[in-house]
Amino acid sequence: MLTFISRSAVLEYSAQRNNEFPREVVYSFLMAQRGGYPNDHALACMLSSLSGALRGIPRRLGLSPVGFSQMLSLHFPTVKWPDGLSDQGDVLDGARTDERRELIDVIWQYRYQDHASTLWIAQILAAGCMGCDHLWRDLGLWSRDDLSKLIQQNFPALAQKNDRDMKWKKFFYKQLCIQEGIYTCRAPSCDVCVDYTACFGPEA
Repeated sequence: MLTFISRSAVLEYSAQRNNEFPREVVYSFLMAQRGGYPNDHALACMLSSLSGALRGIPRRLGLSPVGFSQMLSLHFPTVKWPDGLSDQGDVLDGARTDERRELIDVIWQYRYQDHASTLWIAQILAAGCMGCDHLWRDLGLWSRDDLSKLIQQNFPALAQKNDRDMKWKKFFYKQLCIQEGIYTCRAPSCDVCVDYTACFGPEA
C-alpha cells in the first residue's frame, strides 16, 4: 500500500479517514523513519496500535504532551504526529497518579542507563498498568514477547528478578508491595496458592 500512497500521508489518513490503515502499514511507515535506537521497534508497535484507536492504550502512551513530542523527535525524527491522533487513547485516571508514580519509581531504579528513552519506557509501562487487560495488550504491543524484550533491554536487573515468568503487571505490583513492606498474599509459596494461574497463567 505504501507503494501507492505517499508515506507522509499515512498518519494523516489514519487520523482523518476512520483509521483505515492496518497497524502494520503505520508500523512500516514509522520504522522507515526510525532514529536507530533500541526502543524504536516497541514504540512503533505501540504508536501504530494507538493510531488505530485500539481500546485500552493510554493517551500519548501515558507521556506528557512535551514528553510525547520529545519521544517522537528522538525515535522518529521526521514524523509529524497529526493533530487528529493527539486525542487517541484512554485518559489516565487522575486519582491513581500517586500509584503510577510509585510504579515508575520501582521500575526506574532498575534502569540500565540514565537515558530519556529509558525514562519514557518506565512511564509508559506504569501507565499501561492502569489498564484492565494484560500489560502488553494495554500498551498496544503485538505480543508478550515484545513486552519482555522491552523490559529486558531497558531494565535487565528487573527482568532477571522475574525468574518464574510471572505476568508482568502482577510482577510490577508485587515489587511495589515488597518495597512498601506490604504482603497481601497469604499462601506460603506461589506453588500452593489457589490464585497461581492468575499470576502465572498464559497471556494470550
